Amino acid sequence: MLEGHSHAEKLFLLQVWWPAFKHFNNLHPEYEVKDFRDGTRFLDFAFIKHTLKLAIEIDGFTTHASQISRSQFSDHLIRQNHLIIDGWKILRFSYDDIKDRPRMCQQVLQQFMGRYLGMNDDSVKLISYVEKEILRYAMTRENPLTTQDVCQLLAIEAQKARHLLKVMHEKNMLEPAGKGTQRIRSFRPTAEILQQMMG
Repeated sequence: MLEGHSHAEKLFLLQVWWPAFKHFNNLHPEYEVKDFRDGTRFLDFAFIKHTLKLAIEIDGFTTHASQISRSQFSDHLIRQNHLIIDGWKILRFSYDDIKDRPRMCQQVLQQFMGRYLGMNDDSVKLISYVEKEILRYAMTRENPLTTQDVCQLLAIEAQKARHLLKVMHEKNMLEPAGKGTQRIRSFRPTAEILQQMMG
């Protein structure tokens, strides 16, 4: 998937997409779309699954700075509006964020997938309703999941929340989000469960 792509697009695949999901299923580079003038344009990446269409654009600083004309700027905005009208969701990342803050970019994508995809039918059979709700909640958060978060989400006591997190960790649904191994205080969904959710 890396051949023939710009440096920014390769960096996105290597530092953001792969670490977040461990696969490239349903991700299409340089995806061609018809525009509102019956021409064609290319998205940096398109993630298409079922009825979900996500356009992922990577912008360098000069893309929107003084190097483009007023008409190019206007055309750029109209293009984005028409993508939205055509049912596309759009996420934009700056080159600097991909290079310097890849974890933040990963979290944005994971939150998006958690919100719009949730769990697919195959995974629902293997995951209890409570586990599914915890995973959905974890996918929409910027910060790692804690016992207190689960207590508030499910209105349960800390002992029950700790037990649920421990079981989900043992089932390889959650992994420690911190550096400690003796006492785990926060979790995030594993790459395997993210892949299963996006399947």
